[in-house]
Amino acid sequence: MTDTLAVVDGRVLTPAFDVVEADVLVDADAGEILEVAPDLASEADETLDATDSLVVPGLVNAHCHAAMTLLRGYADDKQLEAWLQEDIWPAEAELTAEDVAAGTRLAAVEMIRSGTTAFADMYFHVGEVVEAVREAGLRARVGHGVVTVGKDDEAARDDFAESLAVAEEYDGAADGRVRTAVMPHAPHTVGTQFFEEFVPRVREAGVPFHFHLNETEVYLDEIADEAGVRPTEYADDLGLLSDTTFVAHGVHTDAAEMETLAERGTAVVHCPASNAKLNSGMAPVQELLDAGVPVALGTDGAASNNDLDLFDELRDAAMIGKLAADDATAVDAETAFGMATAGGAAALGFDAGRIEAGAAADLAVVDLDAPHLTPEHDLVSHLVYAARGSDVRHTVCDGRVLMRDRDVLAFDESAVRERAQEHAEALVARAEE
Repeated sequence: MTDTLAVVDGRVLTPAFDVVEADVLVDADAGEILEVAPDLASEADETLDATDSLVVPGLVNAHCHAAMTLLRGYADDKQLEAWLQEDIWPAEAELTAEDVAAGTRLAAVEMIRSGTTAFADMYFHVGEVVEAVREAGLRARVGHGVVTVGKDDEAARDDFAESLAVAEEYDGAADGRVRTAVMPHAPHTVGTQFFEEFVPRVREAGVPFHFHLNETEVYLDEIADEAGVRPTEYADDLGLLSDTTFVAHGVHTDAAEMETLAERGTAVVHCPASNAKLNSGMAPVQELLDAGVPVALGTDGAASNNDLDLFDELRDAAMIGKLAADDATAVDAETAFGMATAGGAAALGFDAGRIEAGAAADLAVVDLDAPHLTPEHDLVSHLVYAARGSDVRHTVCDGRVLMRDRDVLAFDESAVRERAQEHAEALVARAEE
């Protein structure tokens, strides 16, 4: 077993966004960065070549539904509400555990290939998700998605209880790389009585929450009609908001809600591509940041993105952030990259997202030897505005090499793709019967 790993002969992006010539020495057993300095190759049992490359923190996809890779391209060019009700929910009603296993493995390969080392996953059949994460070597915060609308009281209560039981069962799995959360889908898809019953139980168990918030104006209106307040106030009154809670989207968030989120320390995960494709709107990211709200970055599911390449999301976040603020200086390159690394790690509760001694050894090595990354005026700018997931050469998580020279080590990629194709076709056939 390798005890130490050194990523050598490249340049390193520091937490201050400086680019320095240095090696990164890692304790592979502890999954921790030991040192960042020149000439560390002789101190390592194994080396990873970073010549002509930039070593950056592994990216963090802070909101996705990994197994939705099976529905990539299945239903496009529709408003969110119609897309969910007419296409996605009927298909998901036919999901099997084997489908989720196949779809999550495909997602894991895609994320490893594009330098993502940690992700948050809200879905079903969480045991299969955990096993895929374990095999892949990734880091994840996972949870069972709760929806009570359309269910009788017993089924609704069982759904929420399952989310808590799953969170308690799998927390700390995969040698600690898996953490959990209770994941009610959204305030408007879970009945108030079930929140009132289960939120105190979840808080007593010390389990975080993750849910969708303020994604569309339609959803705001539903809460206003039911509760007479905006969703953030409603969630806060129920005890859902805290510094261990992270919420997805936050597209239609006003100043008062931003103040509440900042006071509670609740992170918002920005999903610009999905929000744009589904015409949900442009999240006020710069306003959220200026208000002191922690912001992370996510892809959402591959059915609404349609990929899990967080480098694509970086560019979207920076560009849409400028449009939303009507300001070309808004959501600058450093801010966007911070959202995708340290911001995401903080939201998910991982000690990662930065390259320095003591941090988790989650790294991506970006190959700079490409026409679209030349000339090198500003490498942080390149990471956000020019780099692609396919530029990632090596991926390291928890001190272990997950991809070396673009070869994903944990899986037979061809077999993963073939199995995912078979499950996707069968799933759609069942849904359309």
